[in-house]
Amino acid sequence: MVKFLKKVWKFIWEDDSVWSWVLNVIFAFIIIKFLLYPGLGWVLGTPAPIVAVVSGSMEHDGNFNEFWTSAQCCNDKCTHTLVQGEFYEENDISREKFKEFGFVNGFNKGDIMILYSPKSIKLGDTIVYLTNTRPDPIIHRVIAIEDRVSDEFYWTKGDHNCDIGDFEKGIAKENIIGKAVWRVPLLGWVKIIFVDLINLVR
Repeated sequence: MVKFLKKVWKFIWEDDSVWSWVLNVIFAFIIIKFLLYPGLGWVLGTPAPIVAVVSGSMEHDGNFNEFWTSAQCCNDKCTHTLVQGEFYEENDISREKFKEFGFVNGFNKGDIMILYSPKSIKLGDTIVYLTNTRPDPIIHRVIAIEDRVSDEFYWTKGDHNCDIGDFEKGIAKENIIGKAVWRVPLLGWVKIIFVDLINLVR
């Protein structure tokens, strides 16, 4: 039995064959999916500790000043006349207050975000949450917190978006997966390309 296990071990980790490589990929997937990912989630207090950004809703055009003075409209159908900064100021978020928020310069499609427990959420935090109207989780910034008798509810907006969608109003705590605390640029493209290839094959 020991000899057999040694042969298997050698085949998996030292052999240069295609089958050895396939087994390495399978083992890596199992370790990440069922050990590393849940373990990291337990430490960080969230069921999804790592997410890939799959849209450009939090991207900024240029530096902070350019973002703050950029048109709120991002397509030809939009009728808003405000710039982004005016929108936030109308919602009691001044330029100075916004500059104190995390991810003040936004982040991009294809970035990986590390999430932490959503137990303590404050204005300006970037949260990941589920809605009944969208298949994928949303990752947007909290722009208002509404205190109700039962609990707090959150309003969000994508920094790059024209306005707030109905799905962003009154988000309950139980729908929030976590809040973003760290960004890894570009690494999420691996997931995006992989998912796109799977959808293409289908």
